[in-house]
Amino acid sequence: MDLILLQKVQNLGDLGDLVTVKAGFGRNYLVPTGKAVAATKDNLAQFEVRRAELEVAAKDRLGQAEARLTGLTELLVELTANASDEGKLYGSIGPREVAAAVSDLGYEINKSEVIMGEGPIRMIGEFDVLVQLHADVETTVKVIVKPE
Repeated sequence: MDLILLQKVQNLGDLGDLVTVKAGFGRNYLVPTGKAVAATKDNLAQFEVRRAELEVAAKDRLGQAEARLTGLTELLVELTANASDEGKLYGSIGPREVAAAVSDLGYEINKSEVIMGEGPIRMIGEFDVLVQLHADVETTVKVIVKPE
């Protein structure tokens, strides 16, 4: 499936790129979220007309993400959880809990911006969690998990 990207998509391309993706990824994610449109002659012509407007919007999103980044770079988040004597949690701490804790400290982030590549936290201790605010803007937040 050939698509025209309307904004930067990580590991795929930048604004205006003509990309070929699997049909399910394009039909179920890129097109419904407004990140791409089908690569037809009409859509290509409409994109060229709107190109300047889309570039301004992309710069605005990048600027907002960089502004949100300022306080997150040195942020330390402490969470308490029910844990066994060996330090294993009786549950887990995932992106939702980390995003809620960061939001409680006054920095607005969504759970979809919290990237936990190694899965949820299941032990007490210190962990570095990746927060990706934009395709080009990311930082790590130190999460300290303490037993109750």
